Amino acid sequence: MKIRTLIVTMALALMLPTAARADEGMWLLSLIGKNYNDMQKQGFKLTPEDIYSVNQSCLKDAIVGLGNAGSPFWHFCTGEIISGKGLVSTNHHCGYGKLQEHSTVEHDYLRDGFWAYSLEEELPNPGLTASILVRMEDVTKKVQEALSDDMSEGDRAEAIKKVCAEIEEEAVKDTKYAAKVKPMFNGNQFFLFVHIIYKDVRLVGAPPSSMGKFGGDTDNWSWPRHTCDFSLFRIYTDKEGNPAEYSKDNIPLSPKRHLKVSAGELKDGDFAMVMGFPGTTDHFLTSYGLEETMNITNKLRYEIRTVKINILREEMAASQATRIKYASKYASCSNYWKYSNEQNKALKALNTMGLKKELEKEYSEWARHHAPKYGKALDLIEKGYADRAKSEETFMYVTEGLITGSEALMLAVRLGNSLKRDLENDKNADLSRYENYAAGFFKDYDEQVDRRLTAALFGYVYAHINPDVCPDFLKAAQKKYKGDWERYANDLYDKSIFANEEKVGQFMHKPNLKQLQKDPMMAAGNEVWELYFNLDENVSQESRDGLQRGIRDFTDGVLQMNKGKKLMSPDANSTIRLTYGNVKSYEPKDGVDYRYYTTMKGIIEKEDPENSEFNVPERLKKLYYAKEFGPYANKNGEMPTCFITNNDITGGNSGSPVINGKGVLIGLAFDGNSEAMSGDIDFEENLQRCICLDSRYMLWVIDIYAGAKNLIEEMDIVR
Repeated sequence: MKIRTLIVTMALALMLPTAARADEGMWLLSLIGKNYNDMQKQGFKLTPEDIYSVNQSCLKDAIVGLGNAGSPFWHFCTGEIISGKGLVSTNHHCGYGKLQEHSTVEHDYLRDGFWAYSLEEELPNPGLTASILVRMEDVTKKVQEALSDDMSEGDRAEAIKKVCAEIEEEAVKDTKYAAKVKPMFNGNQFFLFVHIIYKDVRLVGAPPSSMGKFGGDTDNWSWPRHTCDFSLFRIYTDKEGNPAEYSKDNIPLSPKRHLKVSAGELKDGDFAMVMGFPGTTDHFLTSYGLEETMNITNKLRYEIRTVKINILREEMAASQATRIKYASKYASCSNYWKYSNEQNKALKALNTMGLKKELEKEYSEWARHHAPKYGKALDLIEKGYADRAKSEETFMYVTEGLITGSEALMLAVRLGNSLKRDLENDKNADLSRYENYAAGFFKDYDEQVDRRLTAALFGYVYAHINPDVCPDFLKAAQKKYKGDWERYANDLYDKSIFANEEKVGQFMHKPNLKQLQKDPMMAAGNEVWELYFNLDENVSQESRDGLQRGIRDFTDGVLQMNKGKKLMSPDANSTIRLTYGNVKSYEPKDGVDYRYYTTMKGIIEKEDPENSEFNVPERLKKLYYAKEFGPYANKNGEMPTCFITNNDITGGNSGSPVINGKGVLIGLAFDGNSEAMSGDIDFEENLQRCICLDSRYMLWVIDIYAGAKNLIEEMDIVR
């Protein structure tokens, strides 16, 4: 939500309605007709029914939300179907975890890449899901019929939960579908989403990390980019075409729709739309929430993760086995480590705090002439954030420094308490059912790395957390070991049964309840977990309810202020959206003019054999110097790699298709730019850019670099 255009004065109220800007907004597909005229002006050649329809195949049928079996409606990335055999393209970093799981020292797919030259070579990924939207429906009226203004926030939440469950159950009755009702505009609207969720998704191909992660942390969130950020999967079904768990008898999906893939020219100003599953944005955030985001959430996340990042870098550089084990964990940690810092820089540079306060001043003036609830909203919000400030600070230290700091600590909580429960019920309990869980945990675990992380992060938390809430075990460790956190960590791991796989295995074969009850790792973990679950004790229920109610009323007020003046889209919440705009160059600062595309020449220019982030495969260099670009070079004879658009995206959009005005895939969205990292809170229309992999680079890698002609042959390529 662009704050500049949200500021509504009494004079503005007399003006004619303004048009929605094409480069801002994550729009719900079923309502895209409201944007249609604007989209046509930008270069869209299809109809709204070509995007969303329940009566005919359309673009939505080719868009895939990637999730996990335990939470299939929370999509960590997006993919798109690009063949009639269920072939799905997404980002390399979206498939990175699966590449890591399949990698060994002998078969290092992270280092070497992976390609299946036949269906039989494709690799299964238990737990990975692929969701496709069947239909969506505005159910706001049904939900609101169960609510009343005098309800407490707790009663309101329960009423919403109950009626949403009824709506979901009715929506999928006697079908193979799954349904979820999601709130929009901070609980002022509700939409039902019905999906078909596929459970057999296999890895098909990916370039080596030297290409798929080219530029590493240095280039992350920045332009120009030359990253080959794609991987390929395939959806499988049972023989009747229904979702099914993995079976060797399953067959490739025959989709209702798949995208054609462009190998044609791309020009500055071309229409571009992104369809996908953006995770979360907070465009209605107030100045009070922004202060918490900048000075607590982002600040502490960056500072604490810096400790972890530095250790992981050292350990991964020293050992191939460690690099494979921690590759996915490091990627997950480092991504929002840099994001937090870059977002704070952008928020300060763009004076987002000043814009928020200006909006709130105008909102307060508007609210005086409307319902009393609008006037009270900001007071409730201010009080709510102030009351929870200390709790949020503690939350960051506990989650970032303790819960995600020591893996053994959380193993002791999860596995240890399960073992304890079983042994208390039966001292001769068979614990073998936990062996697979333990084996899965230790597959990507290194005890010495975990010892280092525990020592560094526990010491950091002790030194910085409010002493009033510091866990007792940390205070005791400081007193006993006098600040020698390495010695403390070594003693902790030496004495705990959760330090390594051998100790856990020995205990499960010869369990001893007293030994478990005295385990220092389990005791520390339980103390951390108790602190985590009681963080809100010092914040009154009245304050928490007031904050929630204030945010909802403030959002409703902003919507009412802009009614008839500006189309507004709800914040992202992992539901499918569309954002449209154009391929577009930009000027990030005085004297700097970034063109809209990059080429393979930039890869060669960035090469640094001494820096793992900028290593270039010998085969790529050989093909480059021989100018073996096949039919994928641009009209100047250059091999395109990436391009930028002004689309409004966020996390979860990774892997989303970038589609031209004719519905053809021209690229894959994979990143944003640091100059506008404030975009999740305040869209900056002049600077915000979506960084995309050019479909021609993807095709070149599959065809020329990898020689996977089998995959090229099943695609519809528009040349």
